[in-house]
Amino acid sequence: MALAGFWRAARDRPARIALIEPDGSARSAGELVTAANRIVHGLRARGVRPGDVVASALGNGAPLLEVMLAAFQAGWHYTPVNPHLTAGEIAYLLRDSGAKAFFADATSAAASRAAADEAALPEAARFAVGGIPGFRSFASLQAGQSDAPPDARVAGQFMQYTSGTTGRPKAVRRVIPDLDPETLLALWAPNLTRYGIEPGGDDVHLVTSPMAHMAPLAFAWFSLHFEHRLVLMDRFDARRVLELVERHRVTTTHMVPTQFHRLLRLPDAERAAHDVSSLRRVLHAAAPCPVEVKRRMLEWWGPVLWEYYGATEGGGTLVRPEEWLRRPGTVGRPWPGADVKVLDDEGRECPPGRVGTVYLKLLAEFEYKDDPEKTRAGRRGDYFTVGDVGELDEEGWLYLRDRKIDMIITGGVNVYPAEVEAALLAHPEVADAAVFGIPHEEWGEEVKAVVEPAPGAGPGHDLEERLLAHCRERLAGYKCPRSVDFSDALPRDPNGKLYKRKLRDPFWAGRGRAL
Repeated sequence: MALAGFWRAARDRPARIALIEPDGSARSAGELVTAANRIVHGLRARGVRPGDVVASALGNGAPLLEVMLAAFQAGWHYTPVNPHLTAGEIAYLLRDSGAKAFFADATSAAASRAAADEAALPEAARFAVGGIPGFRSFASLQAGQSDAPPDARVAGQFMQYTSGTTGRPKAVRRVIPDLDPETLLALWAPNLTRYGIEPGGDDVHLVTSPMAHMAPLAFAWFSLHFEHRLVLMDRFDARRVLELVERHRVTTTHMVPTQFHRLLRLPDAERAAHDVSSLRRVLHAAAPCPVEVKRRMLEWWGPVLWEYYGATEGGGTLVRPEEWLRRPGTVGRPWPGADVKVLDDEGRECPPGRVGTVYLKLLAEFEYKDDPEKTRAGRRGDYFTVGDVGELDEEGWLYLRDRKIDMIITGGVNVYPAEVEAALLAHPEVADAAVFGIPHEEWGEEVKAVVEPAPGAGPGHDLEERLLAHCRERLAGYKCPRSVDFSDALPRDPNGKLYKRKLRDPFWAGRGRAL
């Protein structure tokens, strides 16, 4: 089936159910496209022009997709904003992006209002789903506007911000192409077809993470245009995932390793009670996946886990399930048109088996907005890096070790926290784990662990001793944590990304470690 794109397909089949909301209600394709058209007309009437930025701090739901469908046929940059950020963090994004319109949800009313005030955003540019003082209603933007497709339709573009786990986020800004929306979508089709996913058919895509994050947003966006029904969750819940897969016969989804770990923590009887046989493609990335975790998921769900490696800035590599089983731990080889290199600190290519910084070939030009130094710093010719560390084997398969910023150097020896975290996560009394370096007068750094105990496991000295013994059985001595602290919950964003600096920074306060 040829890729028509959502707007055209919705005009042809307006009654098709395109979306299942988190509360279980259904929305048709016609309803979504009509709302998107009205938003274009409404924002144009308020002076939003091609090239302007539209920012959205909306939760998973129809309004978020309607704003996107508007932006991408009006030539606007679409900037997703995490509604769980603080008011100051949201205000920074609004100011830095130069947003001409801001959409927010009443569930984050206090932060969104304070952010818009701090950013001096005019009230006429603020729109709320639900009531927020000082915001126009989402419905009022559409009221009285035409349902017809807008004139002078032109493709929009994402302008997303890097996560900011190690500092202030930066906008990854791409040029808006002089193309109609459907032509741009055709160019983007490989973002799904490389995984063997085709337009049309009976595919159903489950969104398990907030679409303020780029990966769940992108795969939902492409699935929408492939005419695959979307099923949305407003927050991750392992039991709910299994219920929705069974009820809606879900065929595709995108997850991160943390979510696999939480699924595997469910009781065996509960996991066995749900039919997940409809699943065909479970795409995953975001962090190195512990080998044992992925192996157990493959045993449970079958050969449906397709792993890729990329970044907000580009990609990437891909490994199919049968390839991974022959090479456990790899994140794949470059997909068509891509390339990957591992370079040492002098920019020389590392031989197979030697760890260095991972560089990906630029597939489309981008820049960090207003930061040419950061743009240059991550480039080596036609390649860029986001600071990940890894190695290639003799056949060109990439193995990630960690983020360069997270690497621990203890006594002159490199320790990769992801390896230690994987060992801890294999212990039945561990629900989550973070490993990082803390100051040591003699070694420079020592290995520190913070663990979230599994339900029923009591934190304390006895558990610490069991975990340290467990690590000593699996890791070289220099890699093992010297101590373990316990936390009720590690500081992760709603997509599962760990804010390790929040754990690490207090140990380095006043010592000048570059974070």
